[in-house]
Amino acid sequence: MQDCMSHGVPLPSDLVAELADSGASIGNHLALADRLREDGYLFLRSVLPVGEIIAARQAVLRCLAEVGEVSTPIEAGIWSGTSRRHELVQDAGAFWQRVSEHSDVRRLSHGPELRQVVENVLGEPAVAHDMLYLRAGVRGRATDLHYDYPFFARTTERTLTAWVPLGDVPVPLGPLVVVEGSNRFVDLIEQAKDPAAGQAGRRAALPHDAAALARSRSARLLTRNFRAGDVAILSMFVCHGSLDNHSDGNEIRLSFDLRFQPSAVPRDSRFFGNPPKGLTGHGYGELNGAKPLTEEWHQR
Repeated sequence: MQDCMSHGVPLPSDLVAELADSGASIGNHLALADRLREDGYLFLRSVLPVGEIIAARQAVLRCLAEVGEVSTPIEAGIWSGTSRRHELVQDAGAFWQRVSEHSDVRRLSHGPELRQVVENVLGEPAVAHDMLYLRAGVRGRATDLHYDYPFFARTTERTLTAWVPLGDVPVPLGPLVVVEGSNRFVDLIEQAKDPAAGQAGRRAALPHDAAALARSRSARLLTRNFRAGDVAILSMFVCHGSLDNHSDGNEIRLSFDLRFQPSAVPRDSRFFGNPPKGLTGHGYGELNGAKPLTEEWHQR
């Protein structure tokens, strides 16, 4: 694949490949579970209703436009390069919770279609965390490579992450990237299992040089030109992050990631409630989304 960039460095084409599409197995729990166990991820093409995705996307863009971060026409999703969020918003966490819990967003994120996809993978009823990780990435932004285990597997290692693009996300916009075979990198997984790794003030991110990591492991970096309706399902033990958004037109990459756990296991109290406490106890205020688009992300 061409035109992929990580932390300002173009990725060699020989190191990048497409996520394998498991969409033909949708509804077949055993096939999906086997593929997830083998690869650590599932990519499923066109399994969510596009109309709901567009509605959720427009809701987020309207909220960002209210604080001066999206240019008109709002539907184009172009970053204005400015922000009035500090001026207009008294509580950053409350603002981002309001965006994340907009009815059009929740209809998609916590609706029956996405839950059914996850239940097809788990083979049993699932419940979504209340806390949604909604991401609005502008040019130059990326999420470091990391494992989800130290953050979200407190009550069960069977927790799954659903990554959903809100609209088309081609590679120049910085979509999800998965390190091939990283669910078998025992040393890195054991490092991620360090109980301190997911605590406040600690980073569970891997080094920035994704290409060097891939070459050192004889692996490739897997991604896709994502389309509205696509979903990626990730285990707690697959290394992933995002590519850089290096779009020419200041387009905002919108996506969310949401954790699901089997309904039968105890709920992780950090991610349920109103507001959920989150990893650090600051709820939605701890997320990148709570910061104006003019400010740098903290990583993960």
